[in-house]
Amino acid sequence: MSIVNLPSSGISVGDIPLPVPAQDSLAELLHELGDVAAYRIRRYPPPGTATVEDVERIQAQEGRLFELVDGVLVEKAMGYRECVLGMAIGSYLRAFVLSAKLGFVAGEAGLVQLIPKLVRGPDVSVILASRLPGGKLPAEAVPLLVPDIVVEVMSQSNTLREMERKLGEYLSAGVRLIWYVYPEERVVDVYAGTSDARRLTAADLLDGGEVLPGFTLKLAELFAELD
Repeated sequence: MSIVNLPSSGISVGDIPLPVPAQDSLAELLHELGDVAAYRIRRYPPPGTATVEDVERIQAQEGRLFELVDGVLVEKAMGYRECVLGMAIGSYLRAFVLSAKLGFVAGEAGLVQLIPKLVRGPDVSVILASRLPGGKLPAEAVPLLVPDIVVEVMSQSNTLREMERKLGEYLSAGVRLIWYVYPEERVVDVYAGTSDARRLTAADLLDGGEVLPGFTLKLAELFAELD
């Protein structure tokens, strides 16, 4: 394993991301969102005016997943191979979490508000029951909820700047453990409360650290899902 540094996202750990000022051009908007492709931006409602209610309505009526960033709806795109890997990770986590009744595991459709009006949809997320009032899940479709663990499986539609921004948001919101999974390279970058990554290869063992003690996953076994 090795230590790697992800280039700075411009969002300091512990700082809540601030709204981005209105942009004069589509190119500027796409750049501020992380150089995402234009086809992922929903035209209506107009960028800058979208709300959490729009996210909920589109998911319910169209079955499409959009994240909400600075009033802009950004479609969450994920390829088939990435979905397979995400489901595999979620299955391993769910088996461990449920066996000890520790909390809840959600998949890519589990959209959450990291802070009010900032909606993200990790490919997999874990929330410990001990952090929920009465140990119960909130009733809202897109709750104001910061997971303890988030997993992002990189796809071709993800850009480096987009994932830098997401990392800054996750860390600022208080996510304790973040796994960035790279299917093609067969490596996992682990962020445990800081922007410094510990890189694991297929020869390594992924573990839950202080967040999920006792959880382990052989990465060779995980990546074999793609063979």
